[in-house]
Amino acid sequence: MSHKRIPKRKAAIAVGGVAALGAAAFLLPMANASQDNASGATAAPKTLKATGASNLAAQLQPLLGQAFAGSYYDSAKQQLVVNVVHGDNNVIAQAEQAGAVVRQVQNSTSALEAVAKTLKTKATIPGTAWAVDPKTNKVVVSADSTVTGAKWDTLQSTVQGLGSNMATLKKSSGTFKTLVSGGDAIFSQVQNGTVRCSLGFNVTASDGSPAFLTAGHCGVAAKDWSDSETGQPIATVDQAQFPGNGDFSLVKYNDATTQTTSDVNIGNGQTVAINQAVDATVGETVFRMGSTTGLHDGQVTGLDATVNFQSETDPNGVDTVTGLIQTNVCAEAGDSGGSLFTQDGGAVGMTSGGSGDCTSGGETFFQPVTAALQATGATLGGAGAGCTVSLRRPGRKALPVMC
Repeated sequence: MSHKRIPKRKAAIAVGGVAALGAAAFLLPMANASQDNASGATAAPKTLKATGASNLAAQLQPLLGQAFAGSYYDSAKQQLVVNVVHGDNNVIAQAEQAGAVVRQVQNSTSALEAVAKTLKTKATIPGTAWAVDPKTNKVVVSADSTVTGAKWDTLQSTVQGLGSNMATLKKSSGTFKTLVSGGDAIFSQVQNGTVRCSLGFNVTASDGSPAFLTAGHCGVAAKDWSDSETGQPIATVDQAQFPGNGDFSLVKYNDATTQTTSDVNIGNGQTVAINQAVDATVGETVFRMGSTTGLHDGQVTGLDATVNFQSETDPNGVDTVTGLIQTNVCAEAGDSGGSLFTQDGGAVGMTSGGSGDCTSGGETFFQPVTAALQATGATLGGAGAGCTVSLRRPGRKALPVMC
């Protein structure tokens, strides 16, 4: 294992997992060029990194007020697209002057939020999920393979009742589930055997203690965690949230002198330095590291997603989790809690659950890191050093990695 702690036990859990499968993901440095036009009201849209687009969207939302109807990152053009429903033309012109592409849409943020509330009331069915898609200006409702018969009829009629321009319904392969078993990163011995998850990010707790973030359902499943399957516990769950408003755990190292690194281990001795926590942006490319399947990439497809997992303790129950990031990145059992990050070192999320696998593909939901940090009072910790390595992928050209 490539886990490392400094100095007492040089085996603290490095951020992320081991055995990266680099064949499906790569990281390329991107220029942060911008096109500034200080003269006219028709300024050209700025060319931005995804993080810059997220920051610009956060600045424009209060400026646009109720006219703001979401935003997304056009990765092909490297531009921020902002949806508006109405508003002061002068304010809209200011948004364009700031560098965004402004797009007129039909559905307001409040209307789409009302759709989500209706779905929560009428369609909280195990195996379903929904999130706002700013690209289509609709709520996208997903149903996994277990949603059949009367459940499917209820879901379909509910979506149809919302109106054709408000929501769309799609089938997802596989089954929505938390990804708590299998993998190789952090371990806990429970009554029914061994629980295995992936570590997300090393942090510093509000009291100054060294700690890490992982999935909440991992923290609910077990209290004491080790860096080996048969080893003694090295960390203890301090806070855990699942289900409800999030899926995150804060786990403190038992040795208060533990020193950790702020990076993601992507395998083969390579790491990606983590330098900040960032909010996800629809359309941006993200990278997931998990101890079962290694390194994979994909795009953010939705924000503030609601997922209705089948309860693992009640055959007739449902574990609803809100506020998640929806992606088309694959994941499998054991990847739970693993790191979701950007190519320039932004910590985005921790793996919650999803459907499909890394052979046929699927979709995965993530707990936002920013929300977990705010809820626990922790800050990103460690002192990972930046570097550049070459990521070698079988049968493909080696590419530089920001690390």
